[in-house]
Amino acid sequence: MTHINKLKIFNDPIYGFITIPNELVYDLIQHPYFQRLRRISQMGLSYLVYPGANHTRFHHALGCMHLMKKAIDTLRFKDVVISEEEENALLIAILLHDIGHGPFSHAMEKSIVEDVHHEAISLLFMNQLNEEFDGKLSLAIQVFKGEYHRKFMLQLISSQLDMDRMDYLKRDSFYTGVAEGNVNSERLIQMMNVENDVLVIEEKGIYSVEKFLLSRRLMYWQAYLHKTSLVAELILMKVLKRAKELTLKGVKLPCSEPLMYFMQNKITLEDFDADKLDLFSQLDDFDIISALKSWQKNNDFILSTLSKMIINRDLLKIKLSAEKIPMEESQSLKEEFAEAHQISAVDAGYFIFRGKIKNQAYSKEAEPIRILKKDKTIEDVVEASDQLNLKSLSKLVTKYYICFPKQLI
Repeated sequence: MTHINKLKIFNDPIYGFITIPNELVYDLIQHPYFQRLRRISQMGLSYLVYPGANHTRFHHALGCMHLMKKAIDTLRFKDVVISEEEENALLIAILLHDIGHGPFSHAMEKSIVEDVHHEAISLLFMNQLNEEFDGKLSLAIQVFKGEYHRKFMLQLISSQLDMDRMDYLKRDSFYTGVAEGNVNSERLIQMMNVENDVLVIEEKGIYSVEKFLLSRRLMYWQAYLHKTSLVAELILMKVLKRAKELTLKGVKLPCSEPLMYFMQNKITLEDFDADKLDLFSQLDDFDIISALKSWQKNNDFILSTLSKMIINRDLLKIKLSAEKIPMEESQSLKEEFAEAHQISAVDAGYFIFRGKIKNQAYSKEAEPIRILKKDKTIEDVVEASDQLNLKSLSKLVTKYYICFPKQLI
C-alpha cells in the first residue's frame, strides 16, 4: 500500500500557506462530509450583489483552523499550558464548527429543514465522525459543547471574539471588496491571554477590539444585511416553502432525491438518525440552483415566478424603514396584486410581505469581551474603552422592511 503524505499545505489568498497539522486533521478534511463544504457558499446569495462573493464554507473552515493554531502558539508563548491533546481538540472543533450548514443555510432552516439549526446538525456530524474515527474526536466534542473544564477553550471557538468571527469578517471583506470589514486578526491574536481560565485581551489591544466591533457592524449593514442579499434570501425561502407545500399536496416537482426527501417529510432533530444525516450530507448549493432552473418552467405561477426572480436576478423591490410598516400598506398591495394576477390574497402573500432585521455588533447580554488592564484587573471592553462609539455599538438597531413586486410601484 502506498503511503500518502498527509501533511499538505493549502494556498489561501488571505493568510498565504495553511498547513495541515497532522494526519487525523487531514483525514477529516478528506471525509465526504467535509468535502461537501466546497459546494456550499459562505455568503449564500450575496454574489447577486458582490460578484466576487463565491467563496465557500470549506475555505472558511480552513481559515478558522489556521487562526486557531496561531492563537494556541501565542497563548503557549505566554505560558498558558495547552497539551497536544487539547490543541488537537481545539483545531478539530473549530474545523468542524460549521459542518452542519446546509445550502443557503438560513433559508433552508426556515423552510425545508424547519427548526433544526445548523449547530445541532454540526454536532450530529461530529458524533458520527467520532464513531468512524474510533473516538478520536471525543475531547473536541466536549470542548465544542462547552463541557470541558477549561472554559477559555470554548471562548476561542464560540464567543464575541472567536476564531470564527475573525476569519469570516476578514474573508468576507476580501471577497466582497467591502474594505470596512477588514479586521486585523493577527494583532488581535497577539494580544490574547488567559487569566483565571478566561480569555482576555491585553489593554494595548483595545483599539484593535474597537476596530473589530466596528468592522462587524459595518459588514452587517453593507454585506450580510444588504437589502438586495436580504430580499434574494427571502425569495428563496418563499420558493422552498411553496415547493414543499406543492409536494405535500402530491405535485411531483423535478429535483434531486435528497432535496425531494426533505420536501416530502417533516424532519425534527429527534428524527435525524444516521440515514437522514447521510441524506442531508448529499445536499448542497447545486441541488437548490438546479431545482430553481427546472421550477422556472413549472405551471404553478408562484413557484415559476419566484424561481425566475433568483435565476435572472430580477428580484422583488424592498423598502427599509426605521419605523414599523403598517399592515394596511401590505394589505392594499396584496389586493392589487391578487386582482391583477387572478390569485388569492393568501397566495399574493408570497410576493408581498413585511418583516424586520436586527443588528447588534456587541451584545451586553452575551459573555463580554474582557480587557486585562496593566494592574491585572479585568473590565468589559465597553467600560474599558474611552470611545463613546462602543456604547452605541452595543445598542440593538432594528429596521423594518416590506417586499413587493416592482410593477406595483
